[in-house]
Amino acid sequence: MAFARLRTPGTPRRRTLTALAAALGLSAGSLGLWAATGDAAADTAAALPAPDHIVVVVMENHAYSQVIGSSNAPYVNNTLVAGGATLTQSHALTHPSQPNYYMLFSGSSQGVTDDSCVDVGTMQAPNLASELLDAGQTFASYNEGIPGVGATDCRVDTYAQKHNPWFGFGNVPTSSAYGMDAFPADFTTLPKVSFVVPDLCDDMHDCSVGTGDSWIQTNLAAYADWARSHNSLLVMTFDEDNKLSGNRIPTVIYGAHVAPGSSTSTSYNHYDVLHTLEDLAGVNAHAGNSASANDITGIWN
Repeated sequence: MAFARLRTPGTPRRRTLTALAAALGLSAGSLGLWAATGDAAADTAAALPAPDHIVVVVMENHAYSQVIGSSNAPYVNNTLVAGGATLTQSHALTHPSQPNYYMLFSGSSQGVTDDSCVDVGTMQAPNLASELLDAGQTFASYNEGIPGVGATDCRVDTYAQKHNPWFGFGNVPTSSAYGMDAFPADFTTLPKVSFVVPDLCDDMHDCSVGTGDSWIQTNLAAYADWARSHNSLLVMTFDEDNKLSGNRIPTVIYGAHVAPGSSTSTSYNHYDVLHTLEDLAGVNAHAGNSASANDITGIWN
């Protein structure tokens, strides 16, 4: 698959060594680990785990209460919520769908205000994928129904380009966009960060909560189970709500280092999720409005 190589295994990370220093009752300075004085973002990042793989699945157009606690979503609730961490005050940023995807991916709507197809490769702003590639890490997307690897079609049956913000950027190779049939059975071959985008039915946009719940279980349950014991994470979030709930959406994080059954009522939005993904991946960069956002805390063990 056409994604870049991971950084050399075993390269020490400042946040890992900082945590070790704390456990030994030492100061960061005693290990020669210095950050800018009063750098709250660096301090927060130091408390995050350093997962080997992160998979983000983005669902569509449902409010928090339509999914979390609903009997129509048994897998999400009985497995991901029960065994993971729930952000009870997670919010999208706007309507309609497409600007939210750009905000989650690049920290900005990039001027996108509707769901019309964008011109492929015309944007050059930093984004999660470009940051990963610049850092020697890897990125890929797995898009249900895409006509072929790197295909930039606007709409084919229940596949829609509007849910694939990576195509708007010239600094993200189109060859990093695969179909779901390419999602590996050997999870060790996954990139550092990947996005999974179901089609317009399976993402709950056109079909039921139960349909989307079953799709997540069928396609991602094996990875979620594996992630818990293999230093990896699954993040499930939504682009926006149903326009009736203040844009409060379901966001659940599941896998290694997540306190099972935990939750946080701190208010977070797409920029905070992006900021957290950047820090979890160790890219040492924050795109757009992610720079002034916060890491998700209170859920890690």
